Amino acid sequence: MALHMIKLCVGCDTVEELVEWQANREPAGPWIMRTRQTPKRAAELVETGSLFRVFKGVILCRQKILAVDTVGEGVNARCEVTLDPDCVRVAPTPRRAFQGWRYLEGKDAPPDLERGADGEIPPELARQLREVGAW
Repeated sequence: MALHMIKLCVGCDTVEELVEWQANREPAGPWIMRTRQTPKRAAELVETGSLFRVFKGVILCRQKILAVDTVGEGVNARCEVTLDPDCVRVAPTPRRAFQGWRYLEGKDAPPDLERGADGEIPPELARQLREVGAW
């Protein structure tokens, strides 16, 4: 069974903003998400996992986890999670706010949305439909 990580996306309201921010940052390089605590189940995350991102209370995308590393020592130790640059949109799924990150079991992970579908719904309309409970 796949094991994933879930984390709030702070500072971006949409997947497009996140992708644009990452594309315009200096220096260019791999996507690295930094956090305080290194997951004890890091090996499982690298084998099968993705980082699912929560935007304003809704899971909207995921990125495959490529590596999980601890950098620094002692009180200065931090975790760096290297991510695939491809953001895969997932079925919008409500999620309550939390601090830090959490594990997400594969059975609880939202499914990927089809790419390039002719009937792709604009993100703003999808948000409004979710708010009224129609999607």
